[in-house]
Amino acid sequence: MAPVEFVQENQSLSMAQGTIRGLHFQSEPFAQGKLVRCVEGAIFDVAVDLRHGSPTYGQWAGATLTAQDCNQLWIPSGFAHGFCTLVPQTVVAYKVTAYYSRENDLGLAWDDPDVNVAWPDVADPTKLSAKDQVQPRLADLPSYFEVAN
Repeated sequence: MAPVEFVQENQSLSMAQGTIRGLHFQSEPFAQGKLVRCVEGAIFDVAVDLRHGSPTYGQWAGATLTAQDCNQLWIPSGFAHGFCTLVPQTVVAYKVTAYYSRENDLGLAWDDPDVNVAWPDVADPTKLSAKDQVQPRLADLPSYFEVAN
């Protein structure tokens, strides 16, 4: 694996339990790998494979990240990322391998039935941002990422 270079670190605060953020990604040439950790509170963190040709295309993986456990999740370029806060006043920090680009900032519907993420019971769709309320389904996304043969 090639060395990873982080160019930016971001932090978000969610005041309410059940806040859903994502599923987000950036397209080339600003595609991002993310190293995610929870510095206060707890989250259920999710990555969805968007790489056409991948044997895991459209599948998701999730992990609970907590400030107490000090664990992290690496999300490679070509994956959408999102999370749900498990407790109030949760702070998430994530380092990224490419700078933010508004033109390349994209998303996937958090509740796409074809992806079928098993969000925790506390997930509250009324706490979605306006941006996250209108993200497309996987079937409607162009092919932003390809796996080389």
